[in-house]
Amino acid sequence: MRPQPRRALRIALAAALVAAPLTVAATSAAQAAPAPAPSVQLKGVGLDDPHKKDIAMQLVSSAENSSLDWKAQYKYIEDIGDGRGYTAGIIGFCSGTGDMLDLVQHYTDLKPGNVLAKYLPALKRVNGSASHSGLGTPFVNDWATAARDTVFQQAQNDERDRVYFNPAVSQAKSDGLRALGQFAYYDAIVMHGPGNSSDSFGGIRAAAMKKARTPAQGGDEAAYLKAFLDARKVVMKKEEAHSDTSRVDTEQSVFLNAKNFDLNPPLKWKVYGDSYAINS
Repeated sequence: MRPQPRRALRIALAAALVAAPLTVAATSAAQAAPAPAPSVQLKGVGLDDPHKKDIAMQLVSSAENSSLDWKAQYKYIEDIGDGRGYTAGIIGFCSGTGDMLDLVQHYTDLKPGNVLAKYLPALKRVNGSASHSGLGTPFVNDWATAARDTVFQQAQNDERDRVYFNPAVSQAKSDGLRALGQFAYYDAIVMHGPGNSSDSFGGIRAAAMKKARTPAQGGDEAAYLKAFLDARKVVMKKEEAHSDTSRVDTEQSVFLNAKNFDLNPPLKWKVYGDSYAINS
């Protein structure tokens, strides 16, 4: 598996991480998620439709894992040397930024006495650091064991939805965006975090709204999405790990240029030079 941008910087709210400890930044990320807003009446099927959601996960996995098999990532865990300890699971939960702690706590709430529950004290101690203290090889092995448990898989799904997917889709719907725009928001919030700094999802959205009105404001959907993708590329190019913008240029922009606002298959795209397709 090649190291990918989210694995390195997914939870980083750039300004917040400079100004605050990692544990504070992780908490701020969840608190700074876009507040739910009344949805605009939209045509077509939204990204929260089960089939469309699976398409969204495949699209993200093509960029993050060089594979469409996103369900194979429940077991993923490694330290990629980014100062955030272990990175793991379907959305890159990190031991150093608090979201892995939240995940294991949620898993333990659902299934007390699970194989990872005993690591909660250690996860609390290493939060905000790159330390493996109290974790190490036993934790890595137990993570792989837990990944076969459907309850742990559900816990990962729950945390993905709570922090990333649901806020992104809710905000996109309130902005009058159909499935493609909802995906553009989700992919951005996964990579850049749900904060309001200039380098986070909220900052990217704010920059786009200075260039074009959202459909909810009476603007043209294509023009706004182009402004959003352009604003995102500006932020991506500021970081070496984000500087390859092909997930915008040869994926989302391809769908936008085809005016596939409902993100309907067949879909063909490239990421990092690799070709992918979803036919149905």
